[in-house]
Amino acid sequence: MPAMTPDQLHAFMAESFPQAAHMGFRIEELDDTRIRLRVPMHDRHLRPGGTVSGPTLMWTVDCAFYLLIMGRIGPVALAVTTNLNINFMRKPEPVDVLAEARLLKLGRTLAVGDVTLFSDGKADPVAHATITYAIPTR
Repeated sequence: MPAMTPDQLHAFMAESFPQAAHMGFRIEELDDTRIRLRVPMHDRHLRPGGTVSGPTLMWTVDCAFYLLIMGRIGPVALAVTTNLNINFMRKPEPVDVLAEARLLKLGRTLAVGDVTLFSDGKADPVAHATITYAIPTR
């Protein structure tokens, strides 16, 4: 059972990372090892050519996995990304981005997972990432 609910995670982010509020993300599903995050697209997230920018996709990966970890262990604001490797697989449509993150291993000091990104309404992924977070000792 998750340590934090989606509502608690949204409140935690609003307090700890108010600079992320402009992204308007929404947690659609959460359990001990998975999260589904929706990030609504706006013109500010697009690059020339009408596609979602790489930095927006990387932010989505990082945010989804961070929320998954916080959902599992509780609010540890100082957990940080130590590695993020992303493969861009196809052009993302200028629509909401859906992130499906999985927690593959949770240790005392490191969490490892992967995140697959989709354009809303499309079955094929637009990107896949592996990610590692360092968790500070409490």
